[in-house]
Amino acid sequence: MAYMAIRIFVTGGTFDKEYDEIHGRLFFKDTHVGEMLKLGRSRVEVSVRTLMMVDSLDMTVADRQLIVSNCGQAAEPRIVITHGTDTMVETARALAEAALEKTIVLTGAMIPYAFGSSDGLFNLGSALSFAQVLPAGVYVAMNGMAFPWDRVRKNRQTGFFEGT
Repeated sequence: MAYMAIRIFVTGGTFDKEYDEIHGRLFFKDTHVGEMLKLGRSRVEVSVRTLMMVDSLDMTVADRQLIVSNCGQAAEPRIVITHGTDTMVETARALAEAALEKTIVLTGAMIPYAFGSSDGLFNLGSALSFAQVLPAGVYVAMNGMAFPWDRVRKNRQTGFFEGT
């Protein structure tokens, strides 16, 4: 099986949050994706582009349109998007409605990577693997599982994504 390069679009979310010890708040600085790929010893050919660094609860319709537009313009047929978990499914819906005929996998983290105990590294690795083998469509990859965009929800009681 020939593997093609994967485009990674960074949009922010818990994945890339940092902790400001002085003010006791989370904030964005730079993406950790490059460091995560190096730490995970990834051999997948990727091209990383940061589209925005926002909490998904603050994501606007215009932000989602920017994501859809960039996915449509990407030369790569396989895309991974790092995204906040709170509105990941809404962005997946916007991508599905665009019918881009690409394999698009959204992933995120419940705990910031910078905290050291994050699920982000595992989720990124899983998303890259799923992007290589799933057929064209839009998926959410969390906790080692891939879900079609329209058959997944975030269970806010357990903190896990589950099929619907």
